[in-house]
Amino acid sequence: MVSKELKVTNSEGFHMRPATNFANAMAKYSSDVKIEFNNMEVNAKSVMNLIAACIKFGAEIKIVCDGEDEEAALAEATKMIESGFGEE
Repeated sequence: MVSKELKVTNSEGFHMRPATNFANAMAKYSSDVKIEFNNMEVNAKSVMNLIAACIKFGAEIKIVCDGEDEEAALAEATKMIESGFGEE
């Protein structure tokens, strides 16, 4: 299991477009990918769960990946979040 703490930098947080793009990107990995936020654990492969978590700009989150390709999943998740989903 690998994890990393990150800050959400895009101005709207996980709204529909970035949540969809993020869930689709994580779905290609066999590893479990979760986001820990506000005492919740959210399945990062579910668009609806990501939106329902209400992860907004400036939120401190923790990405947790566990499985065969966990390093690659964490690297892509980190890149997407740190880049602001291309919305900055």
